[in-house]
Amino acid sequence: MDNSRTELLLGKENIEKISKSHVTIVGTGGVGGYVALFLARAGISKFTIIDFDKITPSNINRQAVAFTDTIGLDKVKVLKDMILKINPDAQIDAVNERLCEENVTNLVKNNTFVVDAIDSVKDKVALICYCKKNNINIISAMGAGNRFDSPIFTVVDIEKTHDDGLAKAVRKRLRELGIKGLDVAISYSKPQKFDKIIGSISYYPPACACVIASYVINKIIGK
Repeated sequence: MDNSRTELLLGKENIEKISKSHVTIVGTGGVGGYVALFLARAGISKFTIIDFDKITPSNINRQAVAFTDTIGLDKVKVLKDMILKINPDAQIDAVNERLCEENVTNLVKNNTFVVDAIDSVKDKVALICYCKKNNINIISAMGAGNRFDSPIFTVVDIEKTHDDGLAKAVRKRLRELGIKGLDVAISYSKPQKFDKIIGSISYYPPACACVIASYVINKIIGK
């Protein structure tokens, strides 16, 4: 992969740091899929991507892996192929499995960084707790749905979040478990309210993913 433009910006030493890093991304839908592609183009060459889901027609409006000809395929399989089209030398462990408290120890290991893009509160908390207890760097994506204004995401400690139902539920559970100090990507835009299904639009998940990818790269190079 030609990293000449990135090297011009960051320097050879930082390119080497990025290339040697191993990033695990859990959840490869709206946010996670874009994070993987952004990081691959930034020079990350070692990935573990974890997701149990298949692509459905309703994913096409917002997910990087979703096209009319990928409907019904495993998200991790499609994402792996997309990363390899960016960098044929990338090392990718594509795990078609749902991460949970029972298997997190086996699925998450040898990481420089973990990106949490899980929707389920229970599974999200299991991953966060494991990383915190084992001193693994992690950043978590909060809500990117039910919004359609100009997206502005920022990274803050979860204790400083508001107007986000997912963050509220995760924050409450982490407090109960005594887990502190979690960086999250959040939008302070107030979401629309619907009964059960979360509404979504094309540009919100990748905007969140941009912020997460930039956070990971800057942490890796020590900025």
